[in-house]
Amino acid sequence: MYKYLIISTLWLFGFVGCQNKAVLYEGRKLKGVCFVAPPQKIDAEEFDPVKKINAEWVALTPYGFTRDGSPNFQYNKSSDGHWWGESPKGTAECVRMAHEKGLKVMLKPHAWIQSFKSSYTGDMNFETDAEWQIFEKSYGEYLLDFAKVADSTHVEIYCIATEFKNFVAKRPEFWHKIIRDIKKVYHGQLTYAENWDCYEKVPFWDELDFIGIDGYFPLSEEKSPNAEILKKAWKKHKSEIENFSREVQKPVLFTEMGYQSTDFTTHKPWESYSKHPDNDSLQAEAYKAFFDSIWQEKWFAGCFVWKWFPMMKRDNDFGKKHEFRDKYTPQGKIGEAVLQSYFQKL
Repeated sequence: MYKYLIISTLWLFGFVGCQNKAVLYEGRKLKGVCFVAPPQKIDAEEFDPVKKINAEWVALTPYGFTRDGSPNFQYNKSSDGHWWGESPKGTAECVRMAHEKGLKVMLKPHAWIQSFKSSYTGDMNFETDAEWQIFEKSYGEYLLDFAKVADSTHVEIYCIATEFKNFVAKRPEFWHKIIRDIKKVYHGQLTYAENWDCYEKVPFWDELDFIGIDGYFPLSEEKSPNAEILKKAWKKHKSEIENFSREVQKPVLFTEMGYQSTDFTTHKPWESYSKHPDNDSLQAEAYKAFFDSIWQEKWFAGCFVWKWFPMMKRDNDFGKKHEFRDKYTPQGKIGEAVLQSYFQKL
């Protein structure tokens, strides 16, 4: 018992696992935003607004695509409307520009399931082993191609995949092998982004540097709770995450976290298609509660806020369509000032 208490105390202060360089990256917690892949080529100036809010990292997310029920996975298909920023070439250029602006990068490939039922990757399933093998072949090539991009552009962290609950549970051998293969071509730090409700079930955390969690934890069913109510709600989640971090002996990185600028957003923060009325103040209060509750924890390595759009040229259709319209982005809202303030003082 005495030995356990010593080990637990040392872990909380960041000493146990010192051989793991990810305990706190270069002594600083990661202050990042999820930077949306641009459809066309951009200039490096698109990263200036990220710097303006005192963020130091961007997560770049080159999507690949499959249709519900199909084992065929595709990426880098400009003929199918895939965006420039999702191609290996465009991604590499975005990494270069981010580095040019003094930002560090997490590269986070993400599968998108085109479906009328659910686009949640955690639900993806195939009936036969043959179908799984078809998917694993093309999906594995995708992960390795971007691992090579990550290594050649000196990306600081490679997030090997995002929210594959069922895939991880049913095909663990694929994941152990792909991690070994990725390590042969990429020599930086590794994580995986699992959803907030099943991160404890991932069997390969010991092979990675961070426990990656997409932190959309439910906090309150109220229409517009204040930060104090939300901070109380964080206590249970915080205790569970800390216990798991101690058990696995790895620091926790929120590979995504965020809230829509609507009523009720802290009830189910993961629901992307909210029809609730706008509520910029609640998004800001949710950010405050998160930073006040989680940031100073010894086991916590940092976060990437979902999500941040390149504005591109204002006369561009992409810029017109997305400028401050998306409910998750803090851009042009109270939440942007909150992030700027917390990122500065933290």
